[in-house]
Amino acid sequence: MTRLSALIAGLLALAACEQQPAGEPVVRSELDGPGSQQGPEIVEAEVPQEPARASACTAVTFEDVPLTHCIADPKRHSIRTVLAAEGGQPYGSLASFAGSAQAETIAFAVTGGAFGDDLRAIGYYVEAGERASELARGGGDGNFYMKPNGVFFGSDGRWRVLATDAFFATVRDRPQFGTQSGPMLVIDGKLHPDFEDDGPSRAVRNGVGIDREGRAHFVIADAPVSFGRIARFYRDELKTEQALLLLSNNSALWDPATGRLDSGRAGPIIVVETKP
Repeated sequence: MTRLSALIAGLLALAACEQQPAGEPVVRSELDGPGSQQGPEIVEAEVPQEPARASACTAVTFEDVPLTHCIADPKRHSIRTVLAAEGGQPYGSLASFAGSAQAETIAFAVTGGAFGDDLRAIGYYVEAGERASELARGGGDGNFYMKPNGVFFGSDGRWRVLATDAFFATVRDRPQFGTQSGPMLVIDGKLHPDFEDDGPSRAVRNGVGIDREGRAHFVIADAPVSFGRIARFYRDELKTEQALLLLSNNSALWDPATGRLDSGRAGPIIVVETKP
């Protein structure tokens, strides 16, 4: 082949190469040798992806303890409690619940409320307006019975935390959801009377408190934390007048926006959903 013929052939080959439409696979064929027996190599062109939805949770540090702080806003979110699947057996973990839930509607979910060996609530528990367990006012052993304990409850976007005796004395209508646990972390702007600033009892703990705007602040420790320290975070940083410990050691969070799904046993589960 003469040099001129080779040049013409090269120009024709270049002219035959058309630009692929955006977002379509780019097909690369061998030009200089025998064709591949496996067919052409297909390389997927990059297609712009929609940005991931924002998480309602942020990582914070308080006095050298890592925490995750999630906010439920009644203008944007609704809250419900769940315990068991349709068959009546408790979910038992956030992973089990997540497997049956519509993740796109859920802002986050946390373990929420004291439970017994059967994974059912040992205190007040209301789901979808139906009371499954009555208010517990007696004594006993464990964190739940560190008086005052309390109730997290709400209806129609108004969410509250009250000490158990205050709940018993003032709440007449059954809420849409409710879960009892203990101890209270903050009562009327003051720390639980039995707490030290940073006592020796350390565990992975989570709680809930309500601010003056009616938002619910869910906090889970990402390392063992004392009662006093997590309570002071609610009082001093979040400015919540009332805050309740939800669990110790079995604390867990599911945040679909970030893919976080903690393991561990669960009784009652608090689900925060994004309004349509």
